[in-house]
Amino acid sequence: FRKAQEGKKKVVLAGCVPQAQPRQDYLKGLSIIGIDRVVEVVEETIKGHSVRLLGQKKDNGKRLGGARLDLPKIRKNPLIEIISINTGCLNACTYCKTKHARGDLASYPIDELVDRAKQSFQEGVCEIWLTSEDTGAYGRDIGTDLPTLLWKLVEAIPEGAMLRLGMTNPPYILEHLEEMAKILNHPRVYAFLHIPVQSASDSVLMDMKREYCVADFKQVVDFLKEKVPGITIATDIICGFPGETDEDFQETMKLVEQYKFPSLFINQFYPRPGTPAAKMPQVPAAVKKQRTKDLSQLFHSYNPYDHKVDERQRVLVTEESFDSNYYVAHNPFYEQVLVPKDPLLMGKMVEVNIYEAGKHFMKGQPVSDARVYTASITRPLAKGEVSGLTEVSKR
Repeated sequence: FRKAQEGKKKVVLAGCVPQAQPRQDYLKGLSIIGIDRVVEVVEETIKGHSVRLLGQKKDNGKRLGGARLDLPKIRKNPLIEIISINTGCLNACTYCKTKHARGDLASYPIDELVDRAKQSFQEGVCEIWLTSEDTGAYGRDIGTDLPTLLWKLVEAIPEGAMLRLGMTNPPYILEHLEEMAKILNHPRVYAFLHIPVQSASDSVLMDMKREYCVADFKQVVDFLKEKVPGITIATDIICGFPGETDEDFQETMKLVEQYKFPSLFINQFYPRPGTPAAKMPQVPAAVKKQRTKDLSQLFHSYNPYDHKVDERQRVLVTEESFDSNYYVAHNPFYEQVLVPKDPLLMGKMVEVNIYEAGKHFMKGQPVSDARVYTASITRPLAKGEVSGLTEVSKR
């Protein structure tokens, strides 16, 4: 941002760290944005003012769920709508900076979320991602819950479009397992759930203040695997959390060996300034590095998709691959399938034969007799085109 300032650019710095620690020297003279005050800060900065709106917006003393959902936006991918269903969370994890910045749970009302979803489909979107620090905790502050929201959203999804659920921590999804299994089996919902475990040692989880034990995590995973055949469970693991012993780490290795998670986010512990974990006795850097390496080697020792070669799968095509050689699609389990770059496939749901599998993807060839589904109610917005503009604002 220093380079931007030198080039006479207007700069607004956003994120959890500046909100949680706004008095850092490197932030002096900059406009700083809280999580949900985008429009106000940008408007004032353009006028030449340096502003800091870091407080949480409230209505009659009750915290609101963040920026309004009906604000104009530009989608990174015109085919994918990303909807935040709540901000903040109910946990107080000792390593987390996000909670420090975003505070307690604040959920958006169901009708506002459904309206945003409907609008996105009317603008050509074919896939919705729900995001949150913890989707499982949705609604606890406003007298509702996640399954109630999801059943309402499912009603709004047109044929050929899909809904992907975001991250949920184990404690809050435990109460809704039966309903969640039904929802994850719905043909327009990806059978995919991101459930961070962080460690398979109960003592480490206690020091992290994660508010569950390993048995709780296994109960969630085992139940969903039984009730939602083929479901993809993604998880996160932190290597070298303060106090983690070799025995603790081996428990984590055993968990990964047991479940062979197809998607695993491995993080070497880094102490965030101002968090309780930063003040705990630290694991030596070399040990953290070695544990991260050992877990990575275990993760790369198995191939989760080899048995799917020769399967016929239904996939939704939404983007181009990084190397620009393929289009990227996802099957009902949100597993990545690379398909030929045929412009007629983009934004469509089509059946393919899987002919090759790698560690993180499969490759599929559209079958000749497959029906192609077009989810879009209308033409998708052009890349960079603004969503949600009224006729007045367009003028």
